Amino acid sequence: MSSLNPTVTLAGSKPALHKTLFATCIGNALEWFDIAVYGFFASYIAHAFFPVSDPAVSLLLTFGSFGVSFLIRPLGAIVLGNYADRHGRKRALLLSINLMMLGGAIITFMPGYAHIGLLAPLLILVARLIQGFSAGGEFGSSTAFLVEHYPERKAFIASWQFATQGASTLMASAFGLGLTQLLSESEMQAWGWRIPFAFGLLIGPLGLYIRRHVHEPASFADRPPEPAPLKRLFGRQKQLMLLAIGLMVISTAVNYMLNYVPTWATKNLHLSGSAAFTATLLGGVILTLVTPLMGLWAERVGRAPLMWGSLILLMVTIWPAFRLLANHTTPVTLILLVCWMALLKSVYFSVVPSVMADLFPMGTRASGMAISYNVAVTLFGGFAPLICTLLISWTGSSLAPGYYLMAMSLLSGAALLFSQKHIR
Repeated sequence: MSSLNPTVTLAGSKPALHKTLFATCIGNALEWFDIAVYGFFASYIAHAFFPVSDPAVSLLLTFGSFGVSFLIRPLGAIVLGNYADRHGRKRALLLSINLMMLGGAIITFMPGYAHIGLLAPLLILVARLIQGFSAGGEFGSSTAFLVEHYPERKAFIASWQFATQGASTLMASAFGLGLTQLLSESEMQAWGWRIPFAFGLLIGPLGLYIRRHVHEPASFADRPPEPAPLKRLFGRQKQLMLLAIGLMVISTAVNYMLNYVPTWATKNLHLSGSAAFTATLLGGVILTLVTPLMGLWAERVGRAPLMWGSLILLMVTIWPAFRLLANHTTPVTLILLVCWMALLKSVYFSVVPSVMADLFPMGTRASGMAISYNVAVTLFGGFAPLICTLLISWTGSSLAPGYYLMAMSLLSGAALLFSQKHIR
């Protein structure tokens, strides 16, 4: 892992827009690529590291380790967010990407249960905890870095945070679709699932190099550091964190539901793996292309109309969409559902980062955004696949994911209502 460079270079000048975007969004892309790959290849990971006699139990253990790793994200948000507010966005971004690379390397090269026994699932958990900790501080630090460099373009530039998530989903689903077509089932279980993890590991050094050659935003570098950002945040800004968590609820729930779809469609609806990966591939295309376009549009029409429009459409259409798929289970209806969720998510998600940045003052911005984002991701996203798997098992209904998303949309609607005065 590379050593950190603490210097602030040319803090008074503004870097190129494309360089700023790439330096900050590469870590977000790496984080979400690993998350998407883990979700898409869950059945293969379960076979390699969690082999039990009941395949359903094995899958639950795999998703359980996926969810448990999110429990450490709020801790990472507190530690790395506080570090970013006190010592600089750049230092925090360098630290987080180093940790991401370490966790990715463990998953990529670790032998399976057949070779090292119980050590395999334990090391998987360790790797996911490392990744969860590093991801905890990534969003707050990188979004603060973006909006403080380009406050006049905050809606557009911050939208790339989630456009890169779409690109990561696109790449992960492309790997899934391609590998399931090129390799046999035995090859996939033996070694094929490791290929996308190895690819994700190769992204890290490039992102590390770019981040070492960017500098702090002038507005942040020229001000005295906040002496105790966490004390201020938990003392006077608790309501702001609650609003930010509420705004994130539906976004993160939809995002993780898109990652869960391949397993849900193949296990519960008995569709082919290629159909599921095709659907998520198209969803990734929509997320990648539409999100920055919505960020541009928000500069013209405002952010609140886009958020309300997409949220209301989601509330009234998501259950009928899941019911349509359950009653008419075909690859086409699966693709329609995934693309519809991806479209609505793109509209809403495009402006959420800039709105969250506006909620918090600069001295507590990285900490406030990181903690709020990761509490929402942990409670309503990381455990979404596990919750939906359990709901389907308890109720016997394949519509359980639709009910879950409806409940989450109501929570975000309430938060949006109380956040109106902050959305300019």
